[in-house]
Amino acid sequence: MNTLPLNKRDALKNTVPQPLRISRVIPGLALTGVITALAIWLSDFPTLSQLGLSALTLAIVIGMVIGNTFYPAARPWCEEGVTLAKQRLLRLGIILYGLRLTFAQIADVGATGILIDAMMLCSTFALACWLGQRVFKLDRDTSMLIGAGSSICGAAAVMATEPVLNAKAEKVTVAVATVVIFGTAAIFLYPWLWQLNAHYHWVNFTAAQFGIYTGSTVHEVAQVVAAGQGVSPDAENAAVIAKMIRVMMLAPFLLLLSGWIARGKGVKEAGEKSGLRNITIPWFALMFILVAAFNSLDILPHSWIPPLITLDTVLLAMAMAALGLTTHISALRQAGLKPMLLAAILFVWLIAGGAGINELVQHLFG
Repeated sequence: MNTLPLNKRDALKNTVPQPLRISRVIPGLALTGVITALAIWLSDFPTLSQLGLSALTLAIVIGMVIGNTFYPAARPWCEEGVTLAKQRLLRLGIILYGLRLTFAQIADVGATGILIDAMMLCSTFALACWLGQRVFKLDRDTSMLIGAGSSICGAAAVMATEPVLNAKAEKVTVAVATVVIFGTAAIFLYPWLWQLNAHYHWVNFTAAQFGIYTGSTVHEVAQVVAAGQGVSPDAENAAVIAKMIRVMMLAPFLLLLSGWIARGKGVKEAGEKSGLRNITIPWFALMFILVAAFNSLDILPHSWIPPLITLDTVLLAMAMAALGLTTHISALRQAGLKPMLLAAILFVWLIAGGAGINELVQHLFG
């Protein structure tokens, strides 16, 4: 008796007119769009922008507030659109993120900058996985999401890693929260560290070298810009370039992570060959690289780039808003203190270990 309704449902699903499907996602998309508009408007306020609070960060905060107050009543009408924003718009936003980068930026900081970024990414992510799972007994997804946010590019890296891990919304939000807290702290701490280093000479950094150190260790792009501005123009320029190289490492990181996870599943289920068959390729990561490569060719008219980057910001902010809407405060409370302790240790590593790695590499190869 259950077969007929299922067949009928499938038949109906295949014959539903496209306008009806669009009408089912419009309410959710409209809600995430309104939240995004508010977040972008607020991010232009000097007080908030100086704190490095980007539109992405504000979108998830506003989304969480609405998600834990008014949204439950509207969920039946908005759920499909919110899900679309959280999944498909996120992937499109990551792809368009490649328009912010060119391969020529790599040449500007040289091999030392690339090596420093690679060493910081690998060491920070490995430390997050080991501490998170072995010491703090956190689940794999939470540990990896916090590690991705700390080691690559903050909230954008967390959001890009989520589809690869298929992680729950509350775990993503916990990871984004760590980026907000410790990345914001870095904005104030790094200019202070620059002044202290000028007095005590802990490490032999020029302003540009301190900028590379900043770009290789601070979480978010906006936070890197704010921290670099607090030092000098030379530090800011070097910091942004170093940070952009870290962002470009997101795509190969996702490909390697996807292969490693799939291989692990395959070994558990039916041996190594099954693992190779089960690899899920994050195509949006490949498209991210292709868009960056295309942007490097300088084919697009320059007047097109700012609107496309604005569109990318809107798409990513809508995805963050959707994430906030589907995250419950009770789930964050259940996460407890351990994720924040893990993120705090990673923050200390980024500052102290990052300074050591920067000085070593620049001494050997600078």
